[in-house]
Amino acid sequence: MKKLIPVLFVSVLSLSACVQQAVKPQKTSLEIQAYQAKVFEADKKTTFNSVMSVLQDLGYIIGSASLDTGFITAVSPNKQIDSPIAQFARLIGSMNMEGRTAVTVSIEEISPKKTRVRLNLVDSQTKTGQYGQKATDDTPIDDPKVYESAFDKIGEAIFIRQAQNAVPAQPSKSNK
Repeated sequence: MKKLIPVLFVSVLSLSACVQQAVKPQKTSLEIQAYQAKVFEADKKTTFNSVMSVLQDLGYIIGSASLDTGFITAVSPNKQIDSPIAQFARLIGSMNMEGRTAVTVSIEEISPKKTRVRLNLVDSQTKTGQYGQKATDDTPIDDPKVYESAFDKIGEAIFIRQAQNAVPAQPSKSNK
C-alpha cells in the first residue's frame, strides 16, 4: 500500500501535465514596457524613497538598493502553496511547495522633477521532494492590473512625501 501511494501521485501529476493549455500570444517589449513603467512628477530621491517604503509596507524583503543607480531588488516572504495537488503532496509527505514573488525596480531621472519607474515582478515556485531535491519554476507576472495597483500605491506614497516636504517647519513653542 505504501508503494502504491507514490505511484498514484506520479500518475496524477503526469496526467495533469498532458492537459494542453491555451497558448498566449507573445507580447512585444514595447507592450510589456507599457504596463511595467510609469512616469511620476517627482524628483529621483523622493520617488526612490517612496518605492522603498511601498515595498516594505507590502512585506517585501529588500535585497539591494542604490539611489545612485536607481536599482532596487526585493522578494516577498515564502508562502505555502495551497493548490489541491500541493495539499495532496504534503499529505503523503512526498513534496512541499512554496512560492514567493521577486521584484526588480529601475528608477530613472528624466528631468529634475520627473522620474520613470519600471517594475518587473516574477513569481517563483519551489518544490522540495522528500529526499531533498528542489525544482524552481519562475513565471513573469504579466497582468497589467498588478502593475497598475503597484503604481497607484507608489503615486500615493510620492504624494504624501511631497506634501510633508511642502509644509514649512513650525518653530517649537517652549513652555517657560
